Amino acid sequence: MDILYQVAIQLADPYVFLAAAAGVAWGILGGAMPGISPSITMALLLPFTYTMDPTGAIVLLASTYVGAEYGGSIPAILIRTPGTNAAAATVIDGYEMNKQGKAGLALGISLYSGVLGSLFGLMMLMLLSKPLASVALAFTPPAYFALGVLGLSVIATLSGESLLKGFVAALLGLMIATIGTDPVTGSNRFTFGSSDLLTGIAPVLIMVGMFAMSELLVQASDRSEGSKVHSRPRMEFPGLKLARRLALPQSIGAVIGTFEGVMPGAGGTIASFMSYNEARRWSRHKDEFGKGSPEGIAAPETANNAVAETALVPLLSFGIPGSNSTAILLGGFLIHGLVPGPMLFTRSADVVYGLYAGLFVAALSLFVIGIMMLPVCIWLVNRPRPYLSAFIFALILSGIFSIHTSLFDLAIMLVAGTVGFFMRMLRIPFLPAVLGLVLGYLVESSFRRSLVLSGDDLSIFFTDKVSLALLVVAFLFVAGSVGKRLLDALRNRPSGQYSEGSE
Repeated sequence: MDILYQVAIQLADPYVFLAAAAGVAWGILGGAMPGISPSITMALLLPFTYTMDPTGAIVLLASTYVGAEYGGSIPAILIRTPGTNAAAATVIDGYEMNKQGKAGLALGISLYSGVLGSLFGLMMLMLLSKPLASVALAFTPPAYFALGVLGLSVIATLSGESLLKGFVAALLGLMIATIGTDPVTGSNRFTFGSSDLLTGIAPVLIMVGMFAMSELLVQASDRSEGSKVHSRPRMEFPGLKLARRLALPQSIGAVIGTFEGVMPGAGGTIASFMSYNEARRWSRHKDEFGKGSPEGIAAPETANNAVAETALVPLLSFGIPGSNSTAILLGGFLIHGLVPGPMLFTRSADVVYGLYAGLFVAALSLFVIGIMMLPVCIWLVNRPRPYLSAFIFALILSGIFSIHTSLFDLAIMLVAGTVGFFMRMLRIPFLPAVLGLVLGYLVESSFRRSLVLSGDDLSIFFTDKVSLALLVVAFLFVAGSVGKRLLDALRNRPSGQYSEGSE
């Protein structure tokens, strides 16, 4: 009950209300723009949070995540173009309902399911985060090192089609993390005589460059034109009979979304498609799926909105970002000197409770703002791409420059954007690089401090019980991912390659 009391106190702060409402509105707009993912929408705001109150800044970013997950369903239903990756499953039945003249109902089901998913996910976040963090309060430097290694082990599942490319990206992030002052000796490293690099490279510069700037470069190189919306549908919510029918797929989406959100590296896209598949499996109307089933919208939308909340569990409890969006949110914490993890609940409990309160406001305001923003989103997806790109480019430059009024920061961001562009071309994932960047300091400093405590004896990482347990989990995580890849490769190998050897 104490947690509810603390959240209620934070709800009395009008700043939390304003930050949550503004974040949801901006998130819906960003999600409604095809190609602008929740992480990019958050990255665009990140520079502007420098001068904000820590609680308001974190609430603003987290609420943007919530709003963007819903906003992605709008173009998915209207123009068959998912605004976010997680909305790809919504396209299947959402656009079919649109073709049947039921776009308003499809949008209503999406919003209704998204609000339920957000509220359920928030409940799970409040129930799970603090107990997990209290377990981690006994962490020592070896345990923190093992925790960082566990976070990096997520790379094995976030590397896409190539594990090697994932490790290359992670190595790039780790290399960037070493620039600046040595955490133990205080000496300068890889600064090349530049005073601008003495404090290292701020993660926000790399994140905005890789996610937002590279996306603009990709869109600039794409000559194709998107679809246009020629109608102005009005949102329509399901009646009592349909709401009862949607209860099962929404429950399925909520459970799968919670599980996938807590698991680092899973994310809303996987949760959406898994929920869609399970909803079809348990539905009494299987034949409607793919032809305009309302259940095919309710399940994935509930799932990806639940993920937006529960993905914060590993971030708050252990400091491990499990997705691009939570990595951006981690950057928001670090900007204000807050380190997510076990000590966050004791040193900055007010920020955590303020985040809970803000997410509650965000979930409720999603309903009202979602209705109000629909005409704006319809107008927005009809704008010519060059105008949208120019607006976003100006927003990026002004935001980055406002941090330190430094042209050097702009140069770093532009270089990161160029590198991100080529990473996209080579299909090298971003998240391993971001993980390497944000976890690099934790891994290096904890490793070296542990060696100082043990007199350079590496056995300290195995004699510490917490450290040993986390290292074993990290090993199993990597081994399981690698083993799965090997099995998939063997299954996909043509049988003719075995014939000569077997005979």
